Amino acid sequence: MVRPQKHRRVAFNPEISYFKPRGIPMFDLEEVRLTVDQREAIRLSDLLGMSHEEAGRRMGVSRATFGRIVQRARQAVADALINGKAINVEGGSYKLVSTARIFFCNNCGREWEEPLGTGRPECCPSCKKDDFHRIGPKTASGKKTE
Repeated sequence: MVRPQKHRRVAFNPEISYFKPRGIPMFDLEEVRLTVDQREAIRLSDLLGMSHEEAGRRMGVSRATFGRIVQRARQAVADALINGKAINVEGGSYKLVSTARIFFCNNCGREWEEPLGTGRPECCPSCKKDDFHRIGPKTASGKKTE
């Protein structure tokens, strides 16, 4: 029996999910599929320069699993670049996570973000009062969750 695949944590999800070579009509193009978690692996490893161990920890997988994810991702991107194929980013086993905490000041009404792991802020950046609380992150629809 095959073990179920663990959801990878993804902290970056841009609106762009399709890339194609310039000047070639879509109907003439072959495409390769890059999963959302593979794109995250390339972002962490190649763009941000993280080690496989740190990037795997961020995605919630082992170093070895991260290595396999990024290897498949690089192979798909290389195939598209070398052979003139489009890249379609979709699917995969992932869960979007927030990388920031959102706070609300009861005194002046300001909302602001603080990165994870930085501790509780001392005061509101606008009015310098300590009368604030943490609120839930915004969802994909733009509404806040509590």
